[in-house]
Amino acid sequence: MNALSRAFAIVPSPPTTLTLTDQRRRWLRHFLATYAVLVVVYGGFYLLRTNFKSASPFLQDQVGLTTTQLGTIGFAFSLTYGFGGLFLGFFADGRNTKKIVSALLILSGIVALIIGAVLALSHSIAGWMILLWSLNGLFQAPGGPCCNSTMNRWTPRRLRGRFIGWWNASHNIGAMIAGVLALWGANTFFGGSVVGMFVIPALVAIPIGIWGYFFGKDDPIELGWDKPEKIFDEPEAKADVVTQTTSKGRILLDYVVKNPAIWFLCIANVAAYCVRIGIDNWNVLYTHSVLGFSDYEAVNTTLALEIGGLLGSLTWGYFSDRLGGRRALAAAIGLGAVIAPVMVYAQATTVPVVYAALFFIGFLIFGPVTLIGICVIGFAPKTATVVVNAVPRAFGYVFGDSLAKVFLGRIADPDKSGLNIFGVTLHGWGSTFTVLIFSALVGLACLIVVAVLEERMLRADRAFTASVRAEGGER
Repeated sequence: MNALSRAFAIVPSPPTTLTLTDQRRRWLRHFLATYAVLVVVYGGFYLLRTNFKSASPFLQDQVGLTTTQLGTIGFAFSLTYGFGGLFLGFFADGRNTKKIVSALLILSGIVALIIGAVLALSHSIAGWMILLWSLNGLFQAPGGPCCNSTMNRWTPRRLRGRFIGWWNASHNIGAMIAGVLALWGANTFFGGSVVGMFVIPALVAIPIGIWGYFFGKDDPIELGWDKPEKIFDEPEAKADVVTQTTSKGRILLDYVVKNPAIWFLCIANVAAYCVRIGIDNWNVLYTHSVLGFSDYEAVNTTLALEIGGLLGSLTWGYFSDRLGGRRALAAAIGLGAVIAPVMVYAQATTVPVVYAALFFIGFLIFGPVTLIGICVIGFAPKTATVVVNAVPRAFGYVFGDSLAKVFLGRIADPDKSGLNIFGVTLHGWGSTFTVLIFSALVGLACLIVVAVLEERMLRADRAFTASVRAEGGER
């Protein structure tokens, strides 16, 4: 075993003498230690991501970057973030993903420090920024899937939805802190220089990564415990049992490439991202330029959307647990229901109605976005969690994000001619809402198909466990 493998290995302890009842009693305390790492570390990624949005005007004024250059830098991040999880995920699966995500935060912080040094020392930084910010995207790409992998190993199916849903709120918190921290650091320690907007978040994030690497356990077996399914007397997934000696390549082929549920979830994720980003990216511009809201009223539309999204993240995972782990069914309910507030938003003209519509859009759309990620890891063994979770994320982030930003921007632009699709010209804000509703319907249809496949999988897991017990032991 080489040094890299040893650094990120899952090291089992000798089997515990604790009974299953004692393990169940102590489970929450040990899990929360690990859970705290995942929440804080993943929030730390957003200190080193959202700071770029806050720094953009300073990069224009102090460094001379143009809007086009800033857009190119952001697109470079999107590309490496969208696809990086697939490549690094193949390495991460089967290893200590809690330690990996912590190490990735450290690397992301080091990149931010280098960006600060380049900004301080170089006069031609556009090329450096593209290179370094895309590298930051690569390091951040597997962050979410790695966190899901650790939570997947720790939680039984009946509790998984709520904990992953609550963890998902960490990105909202990190994003809210990022801009304030970056600006405070620049003004307090760097005389208002944009250098501080990268250095100070890095100096906060790197110690978090070091702490996360050493604190908590990635898997109950590191305590010598049984699997969570056994601790909580729950059927173990058939895929986890039959793939214990299967190679990563075979698992990827059988459970990802050949799995129709994964590809339906990819399409559903693109659709959900289109609705989410399509609303989030244009709400300020739309309410300000079309509805005539004041600067304050328009900017606060984002707050209404984010508050709804935060509550959605906290609610939908728990709701799917109450449905017996039927994530696709819960996601279908959310994606179908979001059509109503989108239609209200499209017709609204007053501030209270717009705020209410955006709140419910955020609440309903963050459910499917979160649940699709939880659903997808249920279709593959735990040894492939990172890769299988990265597939729909890549589709959603690259294609859904691009559709929402580029194509909707072209459709809404009054100075352009819109888009002609199959002989139908889409132009104006009314057409953008039509695209959003159509996207929700496409995603809903895909999730209904997945819900059927998921139900078959759940029943197959129960039947498999029953047959194993009937044979008189664990397979």
